[in-house]
Amino acid sequence: MFVLPPPPRYPSQAAYNLALQNGQGSIVETSNTLSNPVGPNFQLVVGEGTYILKEDLHLATPPPHPSEAPIINPNPLATTPQPATAGTKLSLLSFSSRANPPLLYRAETNRSTRSALQTSIQEHPNESRSSTEFPGSSEENGSLASSAKMAISIGSAPAFGEGNASLLAPTKDAGKRRKPKNNIAKSNSSFISRCIVSENLSKRLLDRPADGYFAFANINRAFQWLDLSASNKEEHLTKILFTKGHCLCHDINQVTKAVNHIDLIMGFSTGEIIWFEPMSQKYTRLNKNGIINSTPVSEIRWIPGSENLFLAAHMDGSLVVYDKEKDDAAFLPEEQDVIAPESSESEDNVKVTAKIHIDKSVHSKNQKVNPVSFWKLSNQRINAFAFSPNNRHIAVVSEDGTLRIIDYLKEQLLDIYQSYYGGFICVCWSPDGKYVLTGGQDDLISIWSVTERSIVARCQGHQSWVTAVCFDPWRCDDRNYRFGSVGEDCRLLLWDFSVGMLHRPKAREQTHNTNTSRIRSNSSLSAESERESTIQHPVEPRASTAMLPPVMSKAIDDDPLCWLEFTEESIITSCKSGHIRTWDRPKDATNKSEVASSTS
Repeated sequence: MFVLPPPPRYPSQAAYNLALQNGQGSIVETSNTLSNPVGPNFQLVVGEGTYILKEDLHLATPPPHPSEAPIINPNPLATTPQPATAGTKLSLLSFSSRANPPLLYRAETNRSTRSALQTSIQEHPNESRSSTEFPGSSEENGSLASSAKMAISIGSAPAFGEGNASLLAPTKDAGKRRKPKNNIAKSNSSFISRCIVSENLSKRLLDRPADGYFAFANINRAFQWLDLSASNKEEHLTKILFTKGHCLCHDINQVTKAVNHIDLIMGFSTGEIIWFEPMSQKYTRLNKNGIINSTPVSEIRWIPGSENLFLAAHMDGSLVVYDKEKDDAAFLPEEQDVIAPESSESEDNVKVTAKIHIDKSVHSKNQKVNPVSFWKLSNQRINAFAFSPNNRHIAVVSEDGTLRIIDYLKEQLLDIYQSYYGGFICVCWSPDGKYVLTGGQDDLISIWSVTERSIVARCQGHQSWVTAVCFDPWRCDDRNYRFGSVGEDCRLLLWDFSVGMLHRPKAREQTHNTNTSRIRSNSSLSAESERESTIQHPVEPRASTAMLPPVMSKAIDDDPLCWLEFTEESIITSCKSGHIRTWDRPKDATNKSEVASSTS
């Protein structure tokens, strides 16, 4: 017999506050814990050496708010949508320039001594060339020449919305850095349950090393500000508890960061967004009560180079640009523009349905209130997006199993790729902007070439959904790439990808040669019309796609993993139960890198 769960103990926030005043409400919370496990189970053996677990920081999961109704889950196979959650994700911040990864898209890194990778095996006469040095004749090298024409130009990108005078900030106090208005520690908002600030916050900020990392982490309905360089890193600097909303994503503005100022944005399961400045403990709520979009925010990022604008992906398939300093207003689509290629039919007379619905353009003259722009990509949730290193494009992955490459400066859809099976969950760009990684519900990682506009390889090794992928820029050059992935199988996998060492399957070679000869024989076919007719790319079968095995695979946690990041000294992972694990790089490889950089 099915029995309904009991109602919430306190039906409202006011009733909960009254119970606290009368001494009836008890809050049971635990503190963060720090441990240092040792042994072979906490080591990652790779070709360059052994990564050793330095520490395991376990974030305390807060109890449900008393006014929050219990989650009903009577059947694990039910299709009833559950409240959005994201496990534990981190945003790292360092004020030291040494913490920044090498910028591979600005230099010829094959001559760099900072990378510890060995030169790949030469399997082709032209393989020793730099990837930007293509032979000039299209007759001799059809595919390379065509990919050189369609290569993303690397350089300084124009600002988002450049040319629209309505986006310019007011001249009054233009040089003054603005902060949010409300004090989060003294807030009486029903959205915020309470804020706990460290008693010696000012002293800890003064005594910390300049090259240390701050970490901002979400766990359930809590959000913590941590100092990873402190010996007592388990003691938070600030801890915010929200009433019902769960923080799903967050990002730090790298343009406005300073020793005394940090601009942080957070996206919530309620659709609301908070702009938070942790130094002053001030905050501002955006999209309040979902006035612009009421669906959860799955990903949020500052637009590169912008002090005020950020992009949020909502779970209804929308991409919305907000200005942190503008007020919100009820949103109605201004115009029903559909950006699609002029040629709407392919060679097989199959109608192309690739398009972007622009409900509000960044070039709109109505920029007094949010949103700045509003794009509708599909009716299914957007799981993640990432900006390209040259700040011109975004890669967007969705629950419908598509990877979209968008020129967000022109608000133009360039390419759509399909997953092998199921939806895509995560995405990232290579440091040089030539490749895009995706991971998803097919347990695979796919490597896509942006210049050749095709899949390069599929990476098989996970036993469940892939939740995060990330390149290791300290072990990449222009022909060799190292990246990592984590998944719900609790495993961390490391991969080495070299352009020359991937063997193209015979089926793919035949298809590739056929396509090349077709392009050569039709001299009237321009690159632009070819791009328009192939904006949607079909799924490549396994027989025609190279498979890449991992160089390391290990279960590193008891719970599903959800986040991964590389720093110069370590690999950092997190899981859904709040374990943040730091893996130190091999000492020999680190020493060699330091010696090489000092002698260069």
